[in-house]
Amino acid sequence: MTKPTFILASASPRRLQLLQQIGLAPDKIVPADIDETPAKDELPMVYAKRMAGEKARAVSALHPDSVVLAADTVVACGRRILPRADDEKTAKRCLEILSGRRHRVYTAVCIIAGEKTASACVMTQVKFSRLEKTDIAAYLASNEWQGKAGGYAIQGRAEAFIPWVSGSVSNVIGLPLAETKKLLKRFGV
Repeated sequence: MTKPTFILASASPRRLQLLQQIGLAPDKIVPADIDETPAKDELPMVYAKRMAGEKARAVSALHPDSVVLAADTVVACGRRILPRADDEKTAKRCLEILSGRRHRVYTAVCIIAGEKTASACVMTQVKFSRLEKTDIAAYLASNEWQGKAGGYAIQGRAEAFIPWVSGSVSNVIGLPLAETKKLLKRFGV
């Protein structure tokens, strides 16, 4: 019996690095091309689960004989979904909201192989120190925020802003490794 093709349905270099960190390398990377607009009043965890599922289904439809792994990471302050920072103004707004507060990071993982589906959603709490304007300006100048949910990367300079984390750090980076490995094992990956 041949091993099925393992596809990562994500363009995130961090997700690829996290998989490689635990010795799992996808055979292909096929980012899903879907609308990622949150529904009106959609809760953060519900949104993350919906996005991961839609991404997995979109790629699985193109590769029905493969094991497809998709994930979506959402940074939430209360019921508010913070956007992915694609510009400096958005990153600054996110950092100002997160300053001095706790927030939650949800990553939903969905794996599809043929008719078989498995999923999980992991939540991590993160506390930010109160940020001075100079902290925010220096972080924005680093450009590390680009493309990051909530406008920061915990695995980089922003770690200096975070005195406390409860839960999986790999979840905050973009893929909860313990849960993902357990799910993939069920699919023979």
